[in-house]
Amino acid sequence: MFGITPIGWVHTLGSLPAIPAAAYMLARYGRIVPRSPAGMLYLVSMLIGGFTVFLVAHEPVSNIIGAVTLLFLAVGYLVGWAGLGRAGRYIETISLSVTAFLLMVPTVSEILRRVPDGHPIVTRMDAPLLVGAQASLLALLVIGVIAQIVVLRRSAGRRLAS
Repeated sequence: MFGITPIGWVHTLGSLPAIPAAAYMLARYGRIVPRSPAGMLYLVSMLIGGFTVFLVAHEPVSNIIGAVTLLFLAVGYLVGWAGLGRAGRYIETISLSVTAFLLMVPTVSEILRRVPDGHPIVTRMDAPLLVGAQASLLALLVIGVIAQIVVLRRSAGRRLAS
């Protein structure tokens, strides 16, 4: 089904829970919160997806995306323990937002290139629909990170005024 190998299914189904976990945290908290139950689900799912991509990737860029995702994931989850205070919160938020973006770029690409089974919506990586979808994801990342920074700055200002 969809030309996916058994290890490809492990990759797909293992990383799939990261999408609703990220969506939930972004809707509820405005950012990915690593030290929450949803944050732990996100971490585990992203680790499964990030490590198994090296076993299933057909495009060299996929290995690069996987490595960069794991790097940003590590930064996002470990920076809170570095004692960087407010700067750590910014680094954490931006890093984890980038991981969500790096999850969604190949997810959208694979969906558009595999569904419906046997007659995909797009057949080329340079198809206008695929390029537009990826550009939209990039725009969402930029707008989202700017909004998150504004909210973090305002909440820090309120704490200082209190």
